[in-house]
Amino acid sequence: MSVWAIGDLQGCYDATQRLLEKIRFDPALDRIWFCGDLVNRGGQSLETLRLVHSLREHSVTVLGNHDLSLLAIGERREEEQRKVNADLQRIVMAPDSAELLGWLRMQKLVHVDRGLGWMMVHAGLAPQWTTQLAERHAREVEERLHGPQYQRLLKNMYGDGPAWHPRLGGMDRHRAIINICTRLRYCSPRGRIAFEDKGSPGTQPIGLYPWYAAPGRAERDLKIVCGHWSTLGLFIGHGVHAIDTGAVWGGKLTALQLDTDELRVVQVPGRDVPAQPPRPRRPPTPAQNQPTRRQGA
Repeated sequence: MSVWAIGDLQGCYDATQRLLEKIRFDPALDRIWFCGDLVNRGGQSLETLRLVHSLREHSVTVLGNHDLSLLAIGERREEEQRKVNADLQRIVMAPDSAELLGWLRMQKLVHVDRGLGWMMVHAGLAPQWTTQLAERHAREVEERLHGPQYQRLLKNMYGDGPAWHPRLGGMDRHRAIINICTRLRYCSPRGRIAFEDKGSPGTQPIGLYPWYAAPGRAERDLKIVCGHWSTLGLFIGHGVHAIDTGAVWGGKLTALQLDTDELRVVQVPGRDVPAQPPRPRRPPTPAQNQPTRRQGA
């Protein structure tokens, strides 16, 4: 038996099949952890969601930001659903949409296996959160998402604020937890998320840190596997194993074996992305042809 974690699929069905074949995944013996963002952008989101759903007895899935957005879209009126991209439209208009979205809604924000020594989250943890706090806070949102008031949660989860604080309550608290678990990349040492900064480490403004390297962060007793951050690429450090390697952008789809002391990473090519034609160069405008005049000249 082997346990594998796989990074963001984002609707890349062909790449997912290639990776399952390469790791020789046997549903009778093996188990898969999916790091979230199963859908969107890849062009094969319906097929990908159906594949993961078919493996539900042999896998664990945590929700990513794109998965939550899909759930919210599934609750809208049909005329609003027709305004979203075609990849997601195919899911919400599919004959098995209710079954697929009903299953997706019952998935977790955080998955923990203390016997194995691993925690899985889509994006990251607040600097102050231990693994125990992360699990406890995630369960608060999961109870609401899995319960009869889930529609209110999905309708009100959008927004960049407020920043996390233990005294937050109600929807503000749930939104802050969702943002941390599904959208976090950079943050301040106090946990304020920089939502607009998405580049690789070294490109962020002064005072911001990758979430796993924020000064004063809590000590954690589990290894963490996550996705979400394609520009970070494959990263292993600080007890974190980040495995979103940009399959949907023409990078690779990555699997990491969790039940071995030996670091074992398997990758396959991601989605084929057509090359962008070069933009035609514009002739300089008359103003650009004029020499720059000094002030007072």
